[in-house]
Amino acid sequence: MKKIPHLLLICLLLASQLLVAQTKDPVIENIIKEANENSQLEQLAHELMDKIGPRLVGTPQMQQAHDWAVARYQGWGITARNEQWGEWRGWERGITHVDMIHPRIKSLEATQLAWSPATGKKDAIGEVVILPDLADSLAFQKWLPSVKGKFVMISMQQPTGRPDYNWEEYGKKESIEKMKAERDAQTKAWNERIRKTGYTSRSLPEALEKAGAIGVVTSNWSRGFGVNKIFGASTKKIPTIDVALEDYGLLFRLTEGGEKPRIRVKAESKFLGNMPTFNTIAEIRGSEKPDEYVILSAHFDSWDGGTGATDNGTGTIMMMEVMRILKEIYPNPKRTILVGHWGSEEQGLNGSRAFVEDHPEIVAKTQAVFNQDNGTGRVENISGQGFLHAYDYVGRWLYPVPSEIKEGIKTTFPGTPGGGGSDYASFVAAGVPAFSLSSLSWAYGTYTWHTNRDTYDKIVFDDVRSNVILAAIMTYMACEDENLSSRERIALPMNSRTGEPMSWPTPRTPNRKGGQ
Repeated sequence: MKKIPHLLLICLLLASQLLVAQTKDPVIENIIKEANENSQLEQLAHELMDKIGPRLVGTPQMQQAHDWAVARYQGWGITARNEQWGEWRGWERGITHVDMIHPRIKSLEATQLAWSPATGKKDAIGEVVILPDLADSLAFQKWLPSVKGKFVMISMQQPTGRPDYNWEEYGKKESIEKMKAERDAQTKAWNERIRKTGYTSRSLPEALEKAGAIGVVTSNWSRGFGVNKIFGASTKKIPTIDVALEDYGLLFRLTEGGEKPRIRVKAESKFLGNMPTFNTIAEIRGSEKPDEYVILSAHFDSWDGGTGATDNGTGTIMMMEVMRILKEIYPNPKRTILVGHWGSEEQGLNGSRAFVEDHPEIVAKTQAVFNQDNGTGRVENISGQGFLHAYDYVGRWLYPVPSEIKEGIKTTFPGTPGGGGSDYASFVAAGVPAFSLSSLSWAYGTYTWHTNRDTYDKIVFDDVRSNVILAAIMTYMACEDENLSSRERIALPMNSRTGEPMSWPTPRTPNRKGGQ
């Protein structure tokens, strides 16, 4: 009699193991296996970041990237196309070389800003002067003619090139507090210096250009060792260059010391006229509900200080790898799987906003959008974006994701709708359940977001592989779901600043003719 419970226990264990074996989904198992054993991420990253490079809207490299992606998809047997949504001022970066030639010779770490004019047939050579601290805009106008033939420095000299974390590791408390107080005071004073000119940091370079300056010198430090943000120029005839903090400080101190430093700038960029702008669209057609969609989303463009590796090369190659794996493992999805590689996200979500505006038939029947943008890290947060029942369907799609991936993800339901920041917001505004697969930092905001250090070596491929598995499984589950997702929205809470109820974001018209 004592053996019966023991035999019963064995039977129950065998039955439970059999049940587990029967409920394992071979599609999910094969997705995981393919992602881990046959990953193409490193090769895709090499081709995109190393061979093509940065993808500034309106540049030949952006067009090259679109064509490369289409060819890659077609090679995997996936239908793909480049879909024009507008045009942009065309520009091509050339060689930038900046040297200090007085009081001594030194090559400087510097580059042109995007869409900066070239120096012409001859290098630009001139003295460097600092934007002075004048009483008001009248005094500035009197000073302005003196910039003729000179380079003008319009950024503050940073009191330290050490990031705060380095100070906090080694500095005394009193030194840290003193440094931060001095930096805050200098920042406030410099902002006031610009305000008193009567111009903004955006319009000031144009005023200097009109007055005869031969170049504008900036330094947009990103608060990390050797890291600067590299954005766009507002000058139309003279170059605008960004100089690394270390070299900018050198020029600034020499100028303040009366040494009258001189620099030579070679900038060989060129304008190309208006260029067509595209989204790259690829899709695996649905077998049962082809007119319903699950959309994978990542912007394709980048700034061009680095190679756009983590913003948003990692999102791009992640979604390409998801599509490759699904085509291999799940070639006949119930719903159509569409991937959008959007153009000109950096200038205001223009590519995705254009897609939403141009394809109401797709927007009306989209099951979900999964967007990845903010760096190379593994996904750590998913918000319900204000959709009342997101907990139900996103929860179902997340359920079979391996625990080692899923356990690190914080979910916030129902959340509130995102109004901007990345392309999922274009869909949320149109009422589509669109979710940001938000990554952990890896010092993204300081070291790679829009900087000169956003390069291949910063990619953490294990984390990107984890994100591929997550997105592929969620896409599969969303395709297989019996019902189209509910779009019912929550009643939004009060805005703490205005005391008024928050409002759902509304679709915005894209800029279809930019950079003019």
